[in-house]
Amino acid sequence: MKQVTIKNDFFELTTLDYGAIVQKLMFRDKQGKPVNCVVGFEDPEEYLEDVRFLGACIGRFAGRISGNHLRLGDKTYPINSEKGVHLHGGKKGLGRRTFNLSEVGKGKEPFVTYEYLSPHLEEGYPGNLKVKVTYQLIGNGLKITHKATTDQLTIVNLTNHSYFRLDQESCPDHLWLQLCCKKRLKTGSGLLPTGELVSVTDTEYDFQKARPLGKTRLDTPYVVDQESKPQVIAWSPVSGIRMQVETNQPAIVVFTPKDLPSICFETQNFPDAPNHTKFPSCLLQPGETYKNESVFSFDLVP
Repeated sequence: MKQVTIKNDFFELTTLDYGAIVQKLMFRDKQGKPVNCVVGFEDPEEYLEDVRFLGACIGRFAGRISGNHLRLGDKTYPINSEKGVHLHGGKKGLGRRTFNLSEVGKGKEPFVTYEYLSPHLEEGYPGNLKVKVTYQLIGNGLKITHKATTDQLTIVNLTNHSYFRLDQESCPDHLWLQLCCKKRLKTGSGLLPTGELVSVTDTEYDFQKARPLGKTRLDTPYVVDQESKPQVIAWSPVSGIRMQVETNQPAIVVFTPKDLPSICFETQNFPDAPNHTKFPSCLLQPGETYKNESVFSFDLVP
C-alpha cells in the first residue's frame, strides 16, 4: 500500500493508493496545534478491514440504488443487493480497489492523481470505466476532482467519503452547521428516495440558518442550490476550525454517524438516479467525460 504526502502553507495531506483514500488532512487550530480533520487509521493496513469507507473514493455509483439490477436501454445488468439496496458500488467498489499512482505535483499548488480502470461488468456495471481522482491543495482549500470516461453506455456517480472531524470532542452536538439548501430528497425504506423533493424549512432538516447540530442525526440527501456558495459551512467553537464546501454536483448527502463523532459531506448526484427519470441523469456515453469538482476550504473563526 503506497502512501503519498503533499503539503502547502495551510495543509498536510496524506493519501493512499488503496481506494484513493484520504488518510490525513492536517490543519492548525486556533491554538496553533495540528488537527487531523478527517477520521482515519494510523496503520494503512487497517483500511483493508474497514466497513465505513473512511476517506475513500466511492463508485461506480455512490449512495444507494434500489433493486438488484440496472436497466440501460434494452439490456439488464445484475448488481449486488442487500435487503433491496445496492450501496456504494457493490461489495468491492472503487473504495476497495487499488489505484495506480499517476502523478505527484509539487510547488505552490501541489497535487496527487490516482487512476483506475474498472473493467466491463465489474460489480455488474457495463463498460470499461477509466477513473481519475486528483487531490490538490490550493491555498486553504482541498480541491477534489473525480473524472471518468467509458467505452460504452454506463452510469457513474463518484464521491469522496471523508468523515470530517474538526476537533477531538467525543460527540458532534456542539458543531455549528449551515446548509444553503432549501430542499432535500424524501427517503423511505432503506433510505431510498421516494422521488419527491421536499422543503426543509421549519423542519429538523433545516440548517439554512447556522445552528448547532445538537441531537439531530442526519443521513440525508440535500438538493444543492448552485446560486448559493459555499453550499456548506461547518465549524467547531472548540478548535475554531471552520470548513466550507462548494461543488458542481446536484446533491450533498450529509451523514452524521451515531457512534463516530464526525460528519460527512458526500457531493454527488441524486441517490437511486438510475430509477428516477426526473432526477439528474447519471448516464455516461462514450466520448463524454464525467466530472465531479468539489472544494473543501478551511480557516479559523475569528
